[in-house]
Amino acid sequence: MIHPAPTTKIDPTHARGVLHALVPVSGSTPAHVVIEFPNTSYQLHLVPTQPITSEIGKRIIGVIRVEARRVDVVDTGGRYFEPVFGRPRRVQGRVIAHDETHNAIVVDATVPIHMALTDARQRPGDFAIGELVSCDVRDGGTFTPAH
Repeated sequence: MIHPAPTTKIDPTHARGVLHALVPVSGSTPAHVVIEFPNTSYQLHLVPTQPITSEIGKRIIGVIRVEARRVDVVDTGGRYFEPVFGRPRRVQGRVIAHDETHNAIVVDATVPIHMALTDARQRPGDFAIGELVSCDVRDGGTFTPAH
């Protein structure tokens, strides 16, 4: 159970975290946010698609989007993303929704992650709700805050 336990319902495809840092552009690294997730050691580095108005250390809710390379159905394993600190490079979890508009699936990989399917042979309907999937993801994961 998340501590403190959430008292409000949010869209299950939205991620709920805590804003850890706003990192300005530096050399070849784009400006990004660092979001932590309660009861985990995860810190995701994501490029914001809109200005972030939350304060450091405060709750933030929004949509995490990545571009998936080929997505595979797997039989074993758990829900995770790698690495624990940094930009997402690998995601594994259960499909919780389809997004036909964006040719994407939403995967519960400890937090919900919207994965755009970039392999032309794959469509959201190819993956059943509840199915365990795994894939590598491209650079440039984004975060869009919910307002």
